[in-house]
Amino acid sequence: MKNKLAAALSVTAVILATGSLSGCGDGGNKELDAWAKTVCDQAAAQVKKINDANTHISNTPSNAKPKDVRSADSTAFGQISDAYKALAGIVGKAGDPPVDNGAKLKQDAVGDLNSLSTAYANLRKQVDALPVSDQAKFADGLKSVSDNLAKVSKSGEQALDTLRQGEVGQAMAKQPGCQDSGAKPSKS
Repeated sequence: MKNKLAAALSVTAVILATGSLSGCGDGGNKELDAWAKTVCDQAAAQVKKINDANTHISNTPSNAKPKDVRSADSTAFGQISDAYKALAGIVGKAGDPPVDNGAKLKQDAVGDLNSLSTAYANLRKQVDALPVSDQAKFADGLKSVSDNLAKVSKSGEQALDTLRQGEVGQAMAKQPGCQDSGAKPSKS
């Protein structure tokens, strides 16, 4: 079960690091390229935080005590929540991307990223509430957390579609800060 949780978190980081911020082609919009550079240069640090959180969970031994598992998960969910909130701020402060419907694109992306931040904060609250004195109850609770994490990861992928489409996705794909950082999902 612990490996499934780590895998789901890793998928979220990969979605952010590669899927949501990648596109194809090489448009010639210098203003859009500058906007993408502003976002991507700052986003790289947040993606690193997400990857570090995933590593923290992955490094928790599968036979760890419930208290240690809860602590690792809680810390990781907090870091991921903070990273999504920071990403929302980065996109918001970058202003509207200079494309048709740029204001709506920015508004949607910021809203989606803030929603993901809230979802991970809620996962943290859920894991913090798990009983650590009863192994069976802890395992049942952890399964529920894992199920909720899968839902958050799926909605995160859908939400981040706003940044992976069209000219904006193409411009961001060219920026080093938005390119694949080599993160790979954990094996379960």
